[in-house]
Amino acid sequence: MKVGVYCNRSSNKFIPIREELFRCLKEKKIVPKVCDDLSDLDVDVLIVLGGDGTILKAAIEAGRSGIRLLGINAGTLGFLSEFEGEQVGEAVELLCSGFETEKRSVLQVSVGGKDYYALNDAVFQRSYNPSADDNVVNIHVRIDGKTVDHFIGDGVIVSTPTGSTAYSLSAGGSILTPDIAAFILTPVCAHSLHNRPIVYADTSVLAIHAEAGPGLTLCCDGRYECTLQPIETAILKRADFSVEFIKGSNNFFDKLLSKLTKWSK
Repeated sequence: MKVGVYCNRSSNKFIPIREELFRCLKEKKIVPKVCDDLSDLDVDVLIVLGGDGTILKAAIEAGRSGIRLLGINAGTLGFLSEFEGEQVGEAVELLCSGFETEKRSVLQVSVGGKDYYALNDAVFQRSYNPSADDNVVNIHVRIDGKTVDHFIGDGVIVSTPTGSTAYSLSAGGSILTPDIAAFILTPVCAHSLHNRPIVYADTSVLAIHAEAGPGLTLCCDGRYECTLQPIETAILKRADFSVEFIKGSNNFFDKLLSKLTKWSK
């Protein structure tokens, strides 16, 4: 088994965790490969040291290549991490003694002939035009060709079950367990009380365009991707690959309760 290690190098929090990880792997006679270039991942398992942002950076390339991910939290919240920083020994023991995996769905967003991917969410936000009198956008959303609604406000979030505990949750969206085959459409600061989050099957195709306003900015997993001009349409569907996470003994609801309690402080 080839094991790679990817770290969040914008922080020094990972350094003592990485040293302990290398020591534990050496005891198991595993020589890890330090992976700085995510476009060249020649490993079977990628251990990610960092928070959720670091895992999101690595997830899409790992998913495309069929590489399994194991997250060790060296960040702040760590919803996507299976282990905390002080549990390195347990993580290595799991890796060497046999483990189960869990596949997480990925969103594919097609705009202007280009495809973008998100493990957490695709966010369509109003673009800011300093010369405009009104920067609110009117977003028309269709699912399988049928009009869902017109959302007037700051934007919409399309989230996977994995991303249901991220931005969508902050905007009032539902929490989905990772095994549910669905996505969530969540309005952001809608100017109507009848606009509510909608959970829909991940076999459906969703289309989004701004009918009025300054256009839309697309961000996938927090990364800026492109700007849609008014009437330009984005097509969203489930990608043909998934991201495979190594599972420990953690119960989803135990983790959820722990993380939400920490987040609320």
